[in-house]
Amino acid sequence: MTVSVGTKVTGKVTGIKDFGAFVDIGNGQSGLVHISQISNDYVKDIHDKLSVGDIVTAVVVGDNHGKIALSIKQAQSPQPSKAGKKTYHHDKPTAKKTSSEGFDDLLADFMKESQDRLSTLKKNTEGKRGGRGGRRG
Repeated sequence: MTVSVGTKVTGKVTGIKDFGAFVDIGNGQSGLVHISQISNDYVKDIHDKLSVGDIVTAVVVGDNHGKIALSIKQAQSPQPSKAGKKTYHHDKPTAKKTSSEGFDDLLADFMKESQDRLSTLKKNTEGKRGGRGGRRG
């Protein structure tokens, strides 16, 4: 069986390295799923997602002289787009901004929040250095 780019294949994980997983796709062929192609989420440790012996479904994304590149995340059903919806976790909750607020309002809120954080950071840093007590003589 010759695989071509775009073909969906099922195989067994035969080996795991820090950079990816080797998958036996049958007929003596194997492919590599790079760590970046395992999940839509960030994968710090490949062992958290895959183990030797796992059966996976992947899409062939490249075939360079018998070196088959696979992608598990492209074989999964499409995830809802998170573009423009970055979530930042802060110490204090912030109210959600509505689309009716203008850019200037959003910028003003951001600048105020940034100034508050900077002043808190300065206070904490100065306290650890002994403050502004002047020189000792």
